[in-house]
Amino acid sequence: MSEPNAVEPGQMMLASPGLAAWLAEARCSLALTTYQAGRLVFLGLKSDGGLRGHERLIEQCQGLWTDGDTLLASGKSILWRFVNDLPPGVGTVQGAERRFVPREARVTGRIDMHDIGMGVMDGMASPGPIFVNTLYSCLATISDTASFRPLWRPPFISALMPEDRCHLNGLAMDGERPAFVTAISRSDVADGWRERRTDGGVVLDVASGEVVASGLSMPHSPRLRDGRLWVLNSGRGELGVVDPADGRFTPVCFCPGYARGLSFIGRWAVVGLSRPRGNHTFEGLPLDALLTGKDAAPRCGLLVVDTETGQVAEWLRFEHTIGELYDVAVLPGVRQAEAIGFMGEEIERAISIEPEAQP
Repeated sequence: MSEPNAVEPGQMMLASPGLAAWLAEARCSLALTTYQAGRLVFLGLKSDGGLRGHERLIEQCQGLWTDGDTLLASGKSILWRFVNDLPPGVGTVQGAERRFVPREARVTGRIDMHDIGMGVMDGMASPGPIFVNTLYSCLATISDTASFRPLWRPPFISALMPEDRCHLNGLAMDGERPAFVTAISRSDVADGWRERRTDGGVVLDVASGEVVASGLSMPHSPRLRDGRLWVLNSGRGELGVVDPADGRFTPVCFCPGYARGLSFIGRWAVVGLSRPRGNHTFEGLPLDALLTGKDAAPRCGLLVVDTETGQVAEWLRFEHTIGELYDVAVLPGVRQAEAIGFMGEEIERAISIEPEAQP
C-alpha cells in the first residue's frame, strides 16, 4: 500500500496517495477557510506534480465564494474581495496561475458572516454579494453607508436583532437567486438554537419561507447540483440529499468528523471536516456515538466523495494547528493558486492599471 503524502508547509497536512493524481485528472485546485486557525488555504499542484499548500491569515475566516477570478472571504468583521491579477498564460515564481490580490475590505462589524453567494434579490439594484448574517438571523448584502443591508429573514424570526436566534448558516444559490438556507433550529429567542442541536435543524425555501426539511442535526452547506439539493447533516457526519417535495433526507456518505463546507466538480463532492470543539455546542451530538461505533476519532481535513457510489475516493488530513474548517471551493481549470497578504513588499508592488477608456 502506498504511503500518504506529506504536504508543505511544515508537514501540517497529510494526503491520500492518490489526491495529487485526482487534482490533475479533475483539472482543479481547492480553496478552503479555517475558522479557528484564521487561514485562507489553497491546495494545488507544483510543477513536479506534487501537492502544494499556500495560506494567508484572515482572522476567523469563514464564508468563501469564487468564480475563479474574483474571490470573497469573510473575516471576523470584514468581507474581503480578492481579484486575480495574472494575465492568461502568466504564472508566479511558484507556478501559480491565479494570484488573488486584496482589492476591497467591507467593514461589516462582527456579524458572524457564514455562507456567501453572488446574485440578486429584491431590493438590490444589481448583482452583488449575498451572505448569511448569522448574528441577525437574515440574508444580507453590502451597504455603502451601513454595516449591511438586510434582504430576507425566516418567517419565524420576529425581529432583526443581534441575538443569533436560530443560527442561520448555509446558503444554496440557484444561479443568481438564493434558493435554500439551513438553520440549526426555528428558535425565535436569543441563542435559542443551542437547545435544539440534536434534531432541530431545518432547510427553508427562500422564495416561500416554508420549511422543506426538518429533524436534522446542525445542518450546513446546502448546495444545488444538477437539480438535487445536497446538505451536510453535520451533527451526524452525513453528506446527503434533501427532497424538497417530501422533506426526506437521504444520506449518501458518512464523514468521520463534523462536516462543514461543500463544493462539486463533475461527479465528485469535496467535503470539509472539523474536529468538534470540546464545549457544550459540540458535545452530545449523534456524531459522537456514530464515531465510537466505527472505532474512529473525528478528523479535520477534506474528503473527495464519489456522489454516484457514496465512496470516499481521496482525503486530506490536518495533523496540527488547524482543527476546524468552514468552507471549501473548487477552482476548475486552475492547477495552483495563491493570495497576496495584507502587509509587506509583495502587496506594495502589486500594482496594475485598468485599461484607459477608448474614445
